[in-house]
Amino acid sequence: MIIRKATIQDIEQLRPLYIELERDAVIYQPEHFVIGYRDDGFFNSIFKSDTQDILVAECESGIVGFCHIMISHTKNVSCLKEQTYAYIQDLVVSEERRNCGIGTKLMAASKEYGRKHGAEFIRLSVFPKNISGLRFYERDGFCEMMKTLECSI
Repeated sequence: MIIRKATIQDIEQLRPLYIELERDAVIYQPEHFVIGYRDDGFFNSIFKSDTQDILVAECESGIVGFCHIMISHTKNVSCLKEQTYAYIQDLVVSEERRNCGIGTKLMAASKEYGRKHGAEFIRLSVFPKNISGLRFYERDGFCEMMKTLECSI
């Protein structure tokens, strides 16, 4: 198993993993999510960016997981400390390869990516009903820092 940056040659292997990710999102929040299609432009914008990458977990059979990671900065608001952080936009491991340590390796690589890019911490969002995801992140040192609430109007 190796973890490496994705390239344009990986797009066709990444698309089905995005569909898996979106299926989970539809299960957890059908009011906000649908299964979409990630076109080449989506991937190329990431590959050309200086502030984001897709890290892939690859084994003999191909890509079995990925992490879309971005480098960002806190908002320019007087009460906020100026900080650089890494944000995990998406992380998924194919369902048949879960609980094999792949997510842990992707997370370690993401933390290293953040450190190399000057990040002071790493942030992500997880669906509150995604109990296994919450457990995974908490085991890796993540803790709740803020809750996002919404109300239909």
